[in-house]
Amino acid sequence: MNNQNNRPEFSRRQFITTSSLLAAGAGALAQIPFVHVAQGAAADMQINIGLVGCGGRGTGAALNAMGAATKVIYPSAGYHTEDPQANAKIARPNIKVVALADVFEDRLTNCRTRLEKVGCNIGPDRCFVGFDAYKKLMAVPEVNYVILATPPHFRPAQVMAAVEAGKHVFIEKPVAVDTPGVKLVMAAAALAKEKNIGIAAGTQRRHQKSYIETIKRLKEGAIGEIMYARCYWNGGQIWVIQRKEGWSDLEWQIRNWNYFTWLAGDHYVEQHVHNLDIMNWVLGTHPIRAVAAVGGRQVRTAPVYGQVYDHFAVEYEYPNGIRMFSQARQIDSTDNIVGEAVVGTQGTSNCADFIQPKSGASWKYQGENPNPYEQEHLDLIASISEGKPINDAQAIAESTMTGILGREAAYSGKTITWDDAMKSTTRLGPEKYELGPCPVVPVALPGIYKPF
Repeated sequence: MNNQNNRPEFSRRQFITTSSLLAAGAGALAQIPFVHVAQGAAADMQINIGLVGCGGRGTGAALNAMGAATKVIYPSAGYHTEDPQANAKIARPNIKVVALADVFEDRLTNCRTRLEKVGCNIGPDRCFVGFDAYKKLMAVPEVNYVILATPPHFRPAQVMAAVEAGKHVFIEKPVAVDTPGVKLVMAAAALAKEKNIGIAAGTQRRHQKSYIETIKRLKEGAIGEIMYARCYWNGGQIWVIQRKEGWSDLEWQIRNWNYFTWLAGDHYVEQHVHNLDIMNWVLGTHPIRAVAAVGGRQVRTAPVYGQVYDHFAVEYEYPNGIRMFSQARQIDSTDNIVGEAVVGTQGTSNCADFIQPKSGASWKYQGENPNPYEQEHLDLIASISEGKPINDAQAIAESTMTGILGREAAYSGKTITWDDAMKSTTRLGPEKYELGPCPVVPVALPGIYKPF
């Protein structure tokens, strides 16, 4: 990681907003219930999407919003959304992409071509390339809904820019890679609330009916008082981008962003945030400390894997002494387990669709379960049209920070409290964004690495 102990540049308004938010107490917004709406509820409002980040996930998110992506697959190399009916028309004609922004022209061109196949034509005057491309997109008056799918490092500044420009936002997870980034997202959450702007996050389980109903029952006491929790994302290696001749350090790192902590936060933050978010949702708050954490880089040791770890195990302490054990791994030919579980005084649950009380019959969710990658957009759009926009930003900021807390505890081998982590001013990444040299910093070594 490139650690610069400098604060991000906040405006006076952002500083006041952040200070007020922190004074109100962390976790205050994480308990807001998520409302699942019918697909027809978002059918009337005209949504003009500006897509920032035109890679596979960004393109997939745009197709999800328009109803053009019909299949979600989970291969061993990772997960993504496909559009097997690439020549079909969009299912929701009131939702269209009208502007694109990306650092790289080739990615923007590929995205533009895919969108044309579903009848979404975007003029060259609405295509922006470069590190400041997102600012140009925010200035397009026609855009009223922004999808942020750049590498996580860039998302805090972009979500604040979108809110300041009055755009509703769908932001992919995680939303930051360091504490200053998390604080900026929290400030954006507060400003969005003030301006009645909607923000939804790519934590699709929050918009999945089976999870919503199961966790509702858990909060109503279906298994009594929760005593212990655990979550996992143990799977195989995901995509990797080999360096091509002519690419600078920075260009290659951004294209291969999953393997550089300053860009992705490490896979513990980038991927495992889904499960950590469920734990915070079920327990109603964030952890107070990471009390024991280990991790390392045992299999993925080649330079193409940057400096990230390939396995983590972290134990968290939540209020009232509740312990949560977390594990994440990206190593091929190992057992896969992705999920969550809680143990209560009166039973157990997988949080997703099943509850087993100590006495009485078990409960299993039997209702419909629409594609959550589409539903997360429909929920946001419906809430906007009703004048009561949802705001996921504080919750996903806390879940992202939960991952950062665990990562830093594993990197250092030290117990770290939430309060101490939130005081950090360490910013990850280069001071300037230029397609030139950007040395890869050494792999973090526990006992030597200094957290934050």
